[in-house]
Amino acid sequence: MIRISTIFIAICMVLVSASLGLVLYSVAGISGSESAIVALAALTFLILYNAVSMRLRDRTDVGNQIADLSRGTADLARQVAEFGRRLSAIEAKMASANSSGADRIQAVVSEINELGGLVKQLAASVANHEELLAEHAPAPADATVEAEPAAKTEAEPQQPTSPPQPPAAEKPPVIAVTAPKASDSPAPRGERQILAALRSAVEENRLDLYLQPIVTLPQRKVRFYEAVTRLRDERDQILPAEDFIGLAEAAGLIGRVDQMVIQRCVQVLRRLMVRNKDVGVFCNVAAATLANAEIFSQCLDFLEANRALAPSFILEFKQSMFRNLGPVETEHLAALAQRGYRFSIDHVTDLRLEPRELADRGVRYIKVPAALLLDPKQSAASDIHPTDLSDLLGRFGIDLIAERIEGERSVVDLLDYDMRFGQGFLFAPPRPLRPEGAANAAAAANAQEAKDEPKPETKSEPKAEPKKEPKLGGNSVAKPSGSERAAAEALSPRMTGNAALVRRVAGPA
Repeated sequence: MIRISTIFIAICMVLVSASLGLVLYSVAGISGSESAIVALAALTFLILYNAVSMRLRDRTDVGNQIADLSRGTADLARQVAEFGRRLSAIEAKMASANSSGADRIQAVVSEINELGGLVKQLAASVANHEELLAEHAPAPADATVEAEPAAKTEAEPQQPTSPPQPPAAEKPPVIAVTAPKASDSPAPRGERQILAALRSAVEENRLDLYLQPIVTLPQRKVRFYEAVTRLRDERDQILPAEDFIGLAEAAGLIGRVDQMVIQRCVQVLRRLMVRNKDVGVFCNVAAATLANAEIFSQCLDFLEANRALAPSFILEFKQSMFRNLGPVETEHLAALAQRGYRFSIDHVTDLRLEPRELADRGVRYIKVPAALLLDPKQSAASDIHPTDLSDLLGRFGIDLIAERIEGERSVVDLLDYDMRFGQGFLFAPPRPLRPEGAANAAAAANAQEAKDEPKPETKSEPKAEPKKEPKLGGNSVAKPSGSERAAAEALSPRMTGNAALVRRVAGPA
């Protein structure tokens, strides 16, 4: 547009100067050369005037634009200054918030450290007290001399009159009195005798179920129970599982044993959940049972009928079994996991674990001996330090349980391992859960003696711990009033008669 207007003005100037020359030539009588000079002078003057006027006009426009730009720059500077002020205020607030948050976190950390120190001091003092009690404990005298006075002492407050002396035949043998534990049982028997006793026990249901609690750390509140099998022969002698499990697998009886144990564990779990819905039961299952299609099918049908208890019923297998899974075992484990059952691993010999693979197979608990966790050699042999094992397993939903804890010092050391659960003789040994058959047999044995003496008052067993947990019949026999009531009262047994008192002293603890 500027160029067009400039060209138009120049054309106008040329036309004006030409017209002026023609007028001068025609009117004034000036010659053609003179009129051309005048016209050229007029054209030059007009050109100069136009240039000057355009320059003045452009300067005015540029001045106005510069003034507008100055005003815009000033406004922008004011806005930048305002934004800077606001940013400074926000930074000050964030610094103040970070400082106060750091102070709070530091206070919480200091309180947690103080509580940890107090817990360690408490555990150390308890360990020292136990050591002092163990050092000043009186030496055990001959059990053959102390067994009968103990029985008489317990019998005196229960009877209003002096009780008649029991027949000599009813007195327990000396070995039975001195052996409340299965490990102190009489001389080891041959494999044929143990196998015969096992067959008879399976047929007559003389397999006893022992329960050992699994507690939370450091609160020591009972959270689970592990079911342990014991063999009771015709003479009521107790054999641990290590003495007959191998023979049962070789003879093909382990499937029937596991089937009986699973049924008993489900019954016990139902009774325990009446009092506490958060309790759970660990049930050991052999690899041979998992590989036997016929036995496993029967167990699976039973577990399918009781799948409502699946969150609280944990099936336990050995570490060696998980490392040598075949296609049949893998399929059976998947069938159990599909029905909501979860698994536990025990008999751990090393810490080379694959948490992701185990979690995919349904493993939710791993039991590791406390001695193995506290062994310094495991730090070099495993891919992860034992102190970080609990956190690693927890990322995949697996809880680590320290088992075989026998001293307070082990508990103090395990607190640094972020251990949530513990199991061992320090908290409670396995205690027998009397079956219905044993309760009925005990009632029949005491029936004759009950005719000749008054019925003593029932004296409840004192609680071993202040924790709220079901009482287990460790050294006594239940007093049944029927098959169902005998099994239900197996957790809180009672004593009757001198024979029961002697049996209480001689029975397994």
